[in-house]
Amino acid sequence: MLVRELMTSPAVTVRPDATVKEAARLLTEHGITAMPVVDERGALVGVVSEADLIRDTVMPDPRAHERPVQLASGVFGTQVSDVMSHFPLSVRTDGDLAAAAELMTGTAVKSLPVVEGGVVVGVVSRRDIVAVLARSDQRIEAEVDELLRSAGVEADVEVFDGVVVLDGPGEQHQQEMVRVLVSTVQGVVGVRFGRRPARRS
Repeated sequence: MLVRELMTSPAVTVRPDATVKEAARLLTEHGITAMPVVDERGALVGVVSEADLIRDTVMPDPRAHERPVQLASGVFGTQVSDVMSHFPLSVRTDGDLAAAAELMTGTAVKSLPVVEGGVVVGVVSRRDIVAVLARSDQRIEAEVDELLRSAGVEADVEVFDGVVVLDGPGEQHQQEMVRVLVSTVQGVVGVRFGRRPARRS
């Protein structure tokens, strides 16, 4: 599956000269944990996350401390450019979703800006991928069946925990073509050829 087939578009973005307060409002309104920071052309210049925004922004409560604490004025009014990550990871629209998932699981990043032609066109997140994995076997089976039928491929289809089991076709080159087709369906985690396994009683 390609990144563009799953990404959320358009992306919620913020400008580097926006205030921390404005960025916090955008994250809250859209229920997201991070967003790309873009310039006037829409080019990616950074990413700002919840962690970036709350760092040093919550004032200590003197009632919770035995010794007096220094009360700062806080950073609201500070610009996004002062707190954002300046070297963000990103992926392309034609990138492999599996590679994007590996990038997110190998880092602390929960979402990735999607860039095309130097401009941010979307965002793909861990939550997006989890939602795909949660799709029901029945829905996946119906989509695979329809896809193969429209391609003129005759095969019996069953899906078990996201793994598509196909009884037919028998020729190797046809199986490879079918494997490519089926792997484009959201929620498919594997493709097998052969007779269906016996269902558990």
